[in-house]
Amino acid sequence: MSRARSFDIDTAIDQALQQFWRKGYEGTSIADLTQALGINRPSLYAAFGNKEGLFRKVLERYLSGTGSAIETALEEPTARAVVERILYYYADAAGERNRPSGCLLVQGALACSEESEPIRRELAACRRSGELALTQRLKRAQAAGDLRADENPAELSRFVWTVCHGLAVQATAGATRAEQRRTVARALRAWPASS
Repeated sequence: MSRARSFDIDTAIDQALQQFWRKGYEGTSIADLTQALGINRPSLYAAFGNKEGLFRKVLERYLSGTGSAIETALEEPTARAVVERILYYYADAAGERNRPSGCLLVQGALACSEESEPIRRELAACRRSGELALTQRLKRAQAAGDLRADENPAELSRFVWTVCHGLAVQATAGATRAEQRRTVARALRAWPASS
């Protein structure tokens, strides 16, 4: 007869999220996870299968939070407002006390061995998904006359996400919210003028 689980799965996922976000996938050891979650290895494996299984649960949790913020940004009435909201979301995340700096989708895969290649590919796919969503939103803006016809929505989206990921790396290196906001203001100067 199996014993009842003595820890809360949702709390464990939240605690694991903090570990993976701070140290990346590769940098987070099973020992880090068991210590942070206050459980032993057999309990971790019984609940999540392995480190990769736990990371996938963490990624789902992360995307439901961060992803919803990006989805909300995509609903802004103008293309520029969409981009401003996304960029300032990344800038304002710097220095938040209740979360690690940066972005799990970036930090999680900065250094991955061949063994962790599936995780690196999955994180890259998540980043591409955000880029495609913004590209589609910019195409709609272009069709509505809100973005110049000679602009390339895919290139513009790639530029915006490159700035976002750069902001995430800078936040990890200790950039302040004020510094990040100044970077966003400079990036927004590159926004295409109205036709």
